[in-house]
Amino acid sequence: MVAIIDYGVGNLNSIKNMLKKIGVDSVITSVSAEIECADKLILPGVGSFEYGMKKLRDSAFFDILQQKVLQNKTPILGVCLGAQLLLKGSEEGQPVPGLGWIEGKALRFDQDKMADNYKVPHMGWNELQVKKESRLFTDMYNNQRYYFVHAYHMACYHEADILAESNYSYNFVAAVEKENVLGVQFHPEKSHKFGMKLYENFIKFY
Repeated sequence: MVAIIDYGVGNLNSIKNMLKKIGVDSVITSVSAEIECADKLILPGVGSFEYGMKKLRDSAFFDILQQKVLQNKTPILGVCLGAQLLLKGSEEGQPVPGLGWIEGKALRFDQDKMADNYKVPHMGWNELQVKKESRLFTDMYNNQRYYFVHAYHMACYHEADILAESNYSYNFVAAVEKENVLGVQFHPEKSHKFGMKLYENFIKFY
């Protein structure tokens, strides 16, 4: 069973609908027992890092989630804010600790490094530069493109955790993978055939 984690942040139904299109049953849930039974987890999210972490830490299922990921090694895919929450922290808002499953930090796009015609947030379609082999991109289409909406981006302390980068005036981390923990800065559920294939690979190969 695939559990789409509901902690009050994110567009959950669009993920569920895309999974349904590829024939995958899923449940949107904040119930500890359902999360405990799941063999795949998806952590969505939109909005601020500080608010997202507060909602997650205040949830009744937080300890179960930690156990599933860290002890049981259940595969988890963070999406957009959900990917940033996998990190140790963020520049956004008041400093609060993230989950820390990937060593890194979410940084605001640095407009001092950007050409004048680049605006923040980064919104729209962009391509990936894949940095290492991954089952997540098995049989993936050439020139894969995904839909982004974000003002902050991931930065990893260890290059080995970087799965893919994208470019918005300068390169930034667009996807991470460390053992059973994966995260994508973009929205696969808004990315048509590319996102559909990515979700299919996550479900099939992890």
